[in-house]
Amino acid sequence: MQIYHTLTPASAPQDSAVALGYFDGVHSGHRAVLGAAVTYAAQHGLTAAAFTFELPGNNSLKGGRILSLAQKHTRVAQLGIAQYWEPSFEEFRALSPEDFVRRVLVDCFHAKAVFCGDNFTFGAYAAGNVALLEQLCAPYGITVDVVPMAQYGGQTVSSTRIRAALEEGRLDDANAMLGKPYAIDWAVTHGKGIGSGKLGTPTINQNYPAEALQPCTGVYLTRILLDGQWRPAATGIGRRPTVDSSANAAVTCETFVPDYVGNVYGQTPLLEFHKYLCPVRKFNSMDELAALIHHAAEESKAYFAAQH
Repeated sequence: MQIYHTLTPASAPQDSAVALGYFDGVHSGHRAVLGAAVTYAAQHGLTAAAFTFELPGNNSLKGGRILSLAQKHTRVAQLGIAQYWEPSFEEFRALSPEDFVRRVLVDCFHAKAVFCGDNFTFGAYAAGNVALLEQLCAPYGITVDVVPMAQYGGQTVSSTRIRAALEEGRLDDANAMLGKPYAIDWAVTHGKGIGSGKLGTPTINQNYPAEALQPCTGVYLTRILLDGQWRPAATGIGRRPTVDSSANAAVTCETFVPDYVGNVYGQTPLLEFHKYLCPVRKFNSMDELAALIHHAAEESKAYFAAQH
């Protein structure tokens, strides 16, 4: 997937079918819009393209970032998008709806068809809606396809609902709305050595950056991609009350990978969250904590063995 960070013309020789949206989380609703553009492009000999934007400070629209930029790009590319525009919001925020259609859809994409949800807005101060988009695109021969909003549990799927589900420990709901398991790919950092030293369970530490959404504290059944292979794992997110009782202790994200030995410091392995197991609590001894970690690891091995 070719990624553009400025409003420059497409390099593809054929015209484009363009998905429009912010795509925070690349959830099932976003996937429907992106997929519709990909399908239409394949059927009409066009380039599958997408237009989004990046906010300053690596932030997101309505809360913590659900996916890292790298994961967002990967998930969009996996859907078949070939040309992807992600300029800074500042670069086009002042464009009128008319200028957005001309400069972005016509000049950059050579669009023949565009795809969006019925809540799509565009232009300075979000002045344009779907009806105006259709009106402005018509003189250029660009068709506008409004993709039905994805539903889950009788309500529209949204990034806000996904954030709430993750923060409340409703991982099954979050993953169902995302369409793929929630995942992180933060860099592995050095911890305090408690897992390897006192517990006999060395862990991989991938702590959340400030701009990222942090899921509910607890123990999760996860799998991690190491050395090109998916491995079952157990991940704990929390303040580690058994080993650090201070009120201002940092929240950590630590993953125990049974039967794995290797140096992954500085790497960014992909960690997928598949099941919420239990809350974090304070144990009376290190032995009890170690027993929980091993129990969670065995649960994870059994969970993924059952998937095959």
